[in-house]
Amino acid sequence: MASGWFYMSCMVLGSLGSMCILFTTYWMQYWRGGFAWDGTVLMFNWHPVLMVSGMVVLYGAASLVYRLPASWVGPKLPWKVLHAALHLLAFTVTVVGLTAVFGFHNHSKITHLYSLHSWLGITTVALFACQWFLGFAVFLLPWASQWLRSLLKPVHVFFGACILSLSIASVISGINEKLFFVLKNATRPYSSLPGEAVFANSTGILVVSFGLLVLYILLASSWRRPDPGALTDRQPLLHDRE
Repeated sequence: MASGWFYMSCMVLGSLGSMCILFTTYWMQYWRGGFAWDGTVLMFNWHPVLMVSGMVVLYGAASLVYRLPASWVGPKLPWKVLHAALHLLAFTVTVVGLTAVFGFHNHSKITHLYSLHSWLGITTVALFACQWFLGFAVFLLPWASQWLRSLLKPVHVFFGACILSLSIASVISGINEKLFFVLKNATRPYSSLPGEAVFANSTGILVVSFGLLVLYILLASSWRRPDPGALTDRQPLLHDRE
């Protein structure tokens, strides 16, 4: 039964993640004119799509590698590599997303990093970079002692959840900021909830739902990878497979 709930949660999570990316892409394509890489606002349109894809969906998926029951048995190294590789992919997509917005700002002579959204976003990316390099150096490379890994593991897990939470906050503030900008002088302003506002707000709800489900799976004690030699009845996912 526990495994059924787990895999059902993963299916819901996959659906939510796909919808987050598809909704953001549709918003930028249908209401904001599509995509280009020429310094115009069409270049900016890559920013929300890539940030949602990298900092939310891929980051969330990478965070859950150790919740897969298959990762609980056998060598841990392949799962460490997968965990690090997915996070590196998420970071790469994020950097391209940042390049899009900085390129647009440079082309349009817009000041960088002046809004709360930009402060949250750049702080989140900086923490992500530090988290990845620390995790790679301590948990993937063989030099670190078991004592050091045990000491830093709770810190690594804590900041992983913090970065995901900050990513969600950055996306929500970014959606809100974008709507205020583009619907400020429209015939139907943001306050009248035109179709674009309803759709973008719904996209934000999807992002929050995805993030909350990721955090729930991360925090569920019975779905955590057990320490070596510590398999107990608190890990029903493995017992369901017997």
